[in-house]
Amino acid sequence: MSWGGILGAEKLPFHRDTAGSVTINLLVVAIALLLVACIIGLILIGSGGLGPMGHKDKIAVVYLQGQMAADRAPDDPTAAYSSDVVRSLRKATDDSDVKAIVLRVNSPGGTPVAAEEIIDQINRTKAVKPVVVSMGDMATSAAYYVSSSADRIVADPDTFTGSIGVIWVFKNRTKYYSDEGVAYYVAKSGNFKDLGSDWRGLSDSEQKYVLSIINQSYDRFVDAVASGRNMSPDDVRRIADGRVYTGTDAKALGLVDELGGLYDAVNIAAKLAHIDGQPDIVYMNEPKS
Repeated sequence: MSWGGILGAEKLPFHRDTAGSVTINLLVVAIALLLVACIIGLILIGSGGLGPMGHKDKIAVVYLQGQMAADRAPDDPTAAYSSDVVRSLRKATDDSDVKAIVLRVNSPGGTPVAAEEIIDQINRTKAVKPVVVSMGDMATSAAYYVSSSADRIVADPDTFTGSIGVIWVFKNRTKYYSDEGVAYYVAKSGNFKDLGSDWRGLSDSEQKYVLSIINQSYDRFVDAVASGRNMSPDDVRRIADGRVYTGTDAKALGLVDELGGLYDAVNIAAKLAHIDGQPDIVYMNEPKS
């Protein structure tokens, strides 16, 4: 009995100590693993690799390519429709993982309405996250109008840009119709109702009326550039005679900020968004072929 009692007394502490040691060891290992995971997470977050929820920070690229028009009428696969560009910008704006947007512009221009719709969305987006324009081969006329509203503009040295101005072309085929024996009788409710018809030229009053419309659009264009580029309207007017500038000349004139390509613009966008690491690049739409 005594041996049994002594053995039992010796075994009980032995089993209790072993179990306690195993429990302590497991706890130490768990804490160590947790600390390692926390350190890795902090390193990734601190380097800009991961966002608050473990998502990697993104830079979104939106393409604006082709002649700009407001909507798909008539449908032209090579055109840049403002409704499509606005939708892509809004999608990138609403994505919390996207920290900045690069608008890749390669366009000869387009209608004032299309430009103004895109500008309105750029201004809404800028209130949430940075917008940087990267100019391709060409960003002239209304395409520069759009670009001037961005936080930064990056152009290649040989990019064609500028061409700040408004144009409205009218055809006069009266001599052709006369030679061909074609005559028109026009019934109209007002003197301006057939303005721009190619069977006659513009009267003096019509020319003044058309020029007043052109000047209104031109004034809005100049004011937008002056505001976006932090220039005075008079300074803009001095260089806004419709001429095209290279990227190099545009930088010297203050129309663009930096010379470089698409990925230079991405790097600038990342800096504006305070991303220290290498962000993911996501494409919100496809460039047109």
